[in-house]
Amino acid sequence: MAEPALKDLSSNRPAAFIGGAAIGTLGGLIGLGGAEFRLPLLIGPFGFAALEAVILNKAMSLVVVTFALPFRASTVPFDQIAAHWPIILNLLAGSLIGAWLGAGWATRLKSETLYRVIATLLLIIAVALIFGHDIAVGQPVVTGTAQIIAGGVAGLIIGVVASLLGVAGGELLIPTLILLFGADIRLAGSLSLAVSLPTMIVGFTRYSRDQSFAVLTRNRPFLLVMAAGSVLGAFLGGKLLGIVPSIVLLPSLALILVVSAIKVWRHP
Repeated sequence: MAEPALKDLSSNRPAAFIGGAAIGTLGGLIGLGGAEFRLPLLIGPFGFAALEAVILNKAMSLVVVTFALPFRASTVPFDQIAAHWPIILNLLAGSLIGAWLGAGWATRLKSETLYRVIATLLLIIAVALIFGHDIAVGQPVVTGTAQIIAGGVAGLIIGVVASLLGVAGGELLIPTLILLFGADIRLAGSLSLAVSLPTMIVGFTRYSRDQSFAVLTRNRPFLLVMAAGSVLGAFLGGKLLGIVPSIVLLPSLALILVVSAIKVWRHP
C-alpha cells in the first residue's frame, strides 16, 4: 500500500491545527462537528487516499463528538437526553448495523469507486444542509409501529453514510429527529450526538480490522493536532452560533460541499 502524501508531519502540524480549527468552527456555527468539511480537506490539500482519509476523519469525529456532548450539557442536560432513551434506541437499532455494513463496504470498494461514493454523499449532505436546518418543529409525521420501523430504517441509512464518510451524521440525524419524532432543534442536536457516538464506535471497530487502519499510527501527531484544532473550532463555533444569519451561512457551506464533491469526484 502506498504511503500517505504527508511524510514530514512536523512541518504540517500548524496547517493541521489551523485546518481543524477552521472546519470545527464552520461546523459549530450550525451545531455540528464539521467532519463533512474535514474529509475533502484530508483528501485534497493533505493528500490522503480516500479510505485513509475516511478512517482519519472517523477518529477525529469520535474526539469531537465526545467533547461536544458535555459542551452542550448547559443547554440540554444529560437527564433530558436520557429521558428520550426510546428514540435513541430506536435509531441505534438501525444505525449500528448500518455503521458496520458501511465500514465493510468502504474497505472493499476500489479507490476510484470510493471517491465517487464520497462525492455523491457530499452532495446529499449539501442538500440536507440547506433544507434540513429550516424544518419547523411540529407533530411527528408517523406514530406507533410505523414510527419505530421508520426510525430503524432511517438509522440504518444514516449509519451507512456516517461510516462511508467517517462523519457523525448529524446533518441527516437532526432532520430525522425533528420530522420523525417531533424533537425541537436543540434537543435534536444533543440526541443526534448520543446516537452518533456508539454508531461511530461500531464503524471505527470495523475499520480497525483493515490494514488501512495503520494510517492512524503512521500519522498520530497529525491526527492529534488536527483533532485538537477541531475541538477548539467546534467550541468557538458553538459560541458564535446565531451570529451569522442562516440565510447566508447555510447556502455558503452547501456551496463548499458541492465544490468539494466535484473535486473529490475528479480525484485521480
